[in-house]
Amino acid sequence: MTTSPTLPGILFVWTSADPEHERDFNRWYDREHVEERVRIPGFVSGTRYQSVRGPRKYLGLYRTVSLNAFQTPDYFKAFGQQTPWSVTNLQRMRDPMRRVCAIEAETGMGTGAWLAVLRLGAPAIGQDAQAVAGMAALGEKLLQIDGVIATRLLTPDAKLSGPLPAEQKEGRVLDPIFLVDASSESAAVAAADAASAALGLDGAEAAILQLSWQLREADLQAA
Repeated sequence: MTTSPTLPGILFVWTSADPEHERDFNRWYDREHVEERVRIPGFVSGTRYQSVRGPRKYLGLYRTVSLNAFQTPDYFKAFGQQTPWSVTNLQRMRDPMRRVCAIEAETGMGTGAWLAVLRLGAPAIGQDAQAVAGMAALGEKLLQIDGVIATRLLTPDAKLSGPLPAEQKEGRVLDPIFLVDASSESAAVAAADAASAALGLDGAEAAILQLSWQLREADLQAA
């Protein structure tokens, strides 16, 4: 699926790590990788989460001004010339999932301490304006739940969503992803259940994650 390059974007990286090297994996993420990515022109923020329920332990979300940020010489240089520490830890990923997505149907604002992640299956929602409008309407309804502060529909771009070195390449499904930001775990769970019911999904399969930390482009400028 190809999406509009002018839409805001997110690099979505969801993975577990080799337990034997997990401490170094997190040090790499926290001391090098997030800052390295946020310093790329067009990147707005890098945010790390840890799962309390879900198939993978760690989620990194890197927001960009637009999908064009993933097609610049600066990005290709960072992606193609990894540091030795990066090369080592990319190989320590277990069952990784990398997607470069357009952000659509965004409602509310802010970053919550808790995040619900719903994979929507195969339909290419991003190519259907009516379906995108429907997801925006669902997001507005979820904002009525106390503690829900924002929702986003992520539509993967097939051209930009190349797999990570350790990622399973056969049978990859670039399905849309629905994110719900909340200020409490109970609100994230309630929103995941409500969204799953509205979309005909199994609510038990929605992942619930807790915010670890966030680095913004503005933080780097202030430093």
